[in-house]
Amino acid sequence: MKKNAKIYIAGHTGLVGCAILKQLEFKGFSQIITRTHKELELMDCIAVEEFFREEKPEYVFLAAAKVGGIIANNNYRAEFLYENSMIQNNIIHHSYLNNVKKLMFLGSTCIYPKNCKQPIKEEYLLTGPLEYTNEPYAVAKIAGIKLCESYNLQYGTNFISAMPTNLYGPADNFNLETAHVLPALIRKIYLGKALEEDDWFKIKEDLNSRPIEGINGNAKKTEILSVLEKFGVRIKRAKYQIDNSKKVVSIEIWGTGTPYREFMWSEEMAEACIFLMENRNFQDIVSIQEDNESAIQEVRNTHINIGTGKEVSIAQLAEMTKRIIGFKGEFFFNTEKPDGTYRKLTDISKLEALGWKAQVELDEGIESLYSWYKYSIYKKMESKLKA
Repeated sequence: MKKNAKIYIAGHTGLVGCAILKQLEFKGFSQIITRTHKELELMDCIAVEEFFREEKPEYVFLAAAKVGGIIANNNYRAEFLYENSMIQNNIIHHSYLNNVKKLMFLGSTCIYPKNCKQPIKEEYLLTGPLEYTNEPYAVAKIAGIKLCESYNLQYGTNFISAMPTNLYGPADNFNLETAHVLPALIRKIYLGKALEEDDWFKIKEDLNSRPIEGINGNAKKTEILSVLEKFGVRIKRAKYQIDNSKKVVSIEIWGTGTPYREFMWSEEMAEACIFLMENRNFQDIVSIQEDNESAIQEVRNTHINIGTGKEVSIAQLAEMTKRIIGFKGEFFFNTEKPDGTYRKLTDISKLEALGWKAQVELDEGIESLYSWYKYSIYKKMESKLKA
């Protein structure tokens, strides 16, 4: 990609798109096209058609998606399947119609079977049942992979599909109703620490920047404690205590804590995506596929895993986050809640064969995200005061 190439990032305000935008700007790309949801409804095929016809982007990063944690995925199954399918179909099809030079479709490693052999290779796609709680989202993303692959084979397009592992980083979602495990842990432990230190200024500041179910920092303490308890941040009294001089705070975590997850710093994921867009094509991916023994050559599984190849248990992740934040309380693992897939470690040999490898370690990434979270509270409060 030339520095003055017209590059469209669909979903530039989300975790993935924001990281890609930041890295492209850092690398000096000068013609980056973005549209907010209000400016362009990506489920509207007419609006998308007009956008592509007018802007004529040369390169497209398709990072727009409806995303969420276990609760959101399970409760809004129809929306996750319908909205994601509509968004990606519109963008991929109109990229083809408008001769986009290269497109990158971003998905997730939730596309793989629930009980998948580890580490997960790209060839394991569609070899078993999906995890039930996020099946609609996964089905949509699998359809996006196959759509890119099919357009490449039928029309000679150059569309690449990348499947990042669990991501975390600046612009992450800290809404306790929809957040993924790591940002949810960081916020809950941050609030838990403030509770054990009786620091109501921090608690109110946090809720003013990100209300929980409509409860902000102006609510009564009883209301705040009630909503925090609902989302697993609660004060409990130790058995040995004879007074309330010291608070013991418990943080609830869904499941047993035994499942393993792989985590990747979002800005490093963006570096991998840009590297592939600048240096690799669909045919490069096909060329490194394992030999197919069929009489007729079949081109399948041309997506690329993007990850670190390292994993930790949810319990280990919680302890690591606890140490970094300085929380002294305890964890309660609610075993009545679902664990999700037990392991989701990606095989990154294809990515490494294409010339890229991750560098950021998880502990330094968590420290960076925690610092960003505290700063984001300050910036939100500052903007409200100026308003």
